[in-house]
Amino acid sequence: MGLHPPARWSMLARIMTSWMRFEHAGRPGFGVLQGEHVHVHRGELFAGPEPTGEQLPLAELKWAPPCAPSKFLGLAYNSRTVLAKQGTPLPASPFYFIKAPSSQLAPGAELRAPRSYSGRVVFEGELGIVIGRRALDLDPEQAAHAIFGYTCVNDVTALDLISAEPAHWTRAKSFDGFGPFGPVIATGLDAALLSVRTLVNGRERQNYPISDLVFSPAEIVSQLSRDLTLEPGDLIACGTSLGVGVLKPGTTVEVEIPGIGVLRNVFVS
Repeated sequence: MGLHPPARWSMLARIMTSWMRFEHAGRPGFGVLQGEHVHVHRGELFAGPEPTGEQLPLAELKWAPPCAPSKFLGLAYNSRTVLAKQGTPLPASPFYFIKAPSSQLAPGAELRAPRSYSGRVVFEGELGIVIGRRALDLDPEQAAHAIFGYTCVNDVTALDLISAEPAHWTRAKSFDGFGPFGPVIATGLDAALLSVRTLVNGRERQNYPISDLVFSPAEIVSQLSRDLTLEPGDLIACGTSLGVGVLKPGTTVEVEIPGIGVLRNVFVS
């Protein structure tokens, strides 16, 4: 089951590249972001995309989520700092949940709560893992090869539903728009050296290293792949640390990870 990826895909994943999806003149597209221009590609992002030779100004494009995951998974209880503060032992295996694919939200898009929920909505800045090839029952070394790249995630949560008894994890995480991610998928990064910074209206609320995670990205992919098949484009949010807070209407949330960029959305209701 642990086959290495095709040579072309492996080479693309190692090179430091920023992949984005967009809409231009009413048509979808994707390509490599370099400065203020996008080098357009054709084909499939995870199956040897080819450059078309066309360049488009970034200013003319509408951002889209950088991939379309069939599964959007997230982790909880994966911060050493949070668990230590709570006096909770480290988990033996990842606690994960599923966010509905319809929770995806593009960079820059407005974030809204549904009319069915009037409680507290919180932000959670996180590193997102993007799967690049089919992954099933992998060990950590094999799992590392299955990771295409990384992105920024705001794992928006209906806090009152998580606090309820019993907790409603799926509903709390899956409202439309409660899964902003982007702005790009960055390849060729060493996740162990990354950090996540979250700002609310320009004020820093979170700043933590990926080394704070109980389970590293490769360990996360390995353990989840023992339960379910991960497909190219699937997205896993690694879990957050201290500093989560309640959003108010008009609040701008920015999740920033060096080498990836800034995911920015405004909570309007």
